[in-house]
Amino acid sequence: MHSILLVDDEPDLLYVWQMLLENEQYDVRCARNGQEALAMIEARAPDLVITDWMMPLMDGVELCRRLRGRPDLAHIPVLIHTAADASLRAEVNALWDDCIRKPASMELLVTTIERLCAKH
Repeated sequence: MHSILLVDDEPDLLYVWQMLLENEQYDVRCARNGQEALAMIEARAPDLVITDWMMPLMDGVELCRRLRGRPDLAHIPVLIHTAADASLRAEVNALWDDCIRKPASMELLVTTIERLCAKH
């Protein structure tokens, strides 16, 4: 069973995605911002991080920078799940493995998660 860390400042979104992904047999933990996520990752690294771009305290881009900057964590695949147009920010696209715009279909999210978990 693959483990996923969901990172988003919208509690309702976290709850829904957690329930849906647990139904798909993933072990899911949730964090409300990048700072909380980083502490959780340091305690127990997941197989995949799915993070929003815009959050308080530490946004998804900074979380990705910190993960990629740490040799012990840089291997963890990261999926950005955001309403922002992340594709316009070419200078930061190398920080994550894939990007999905909100709202995303469950089918797209699950197939992307399967592909990224297979890399881990």
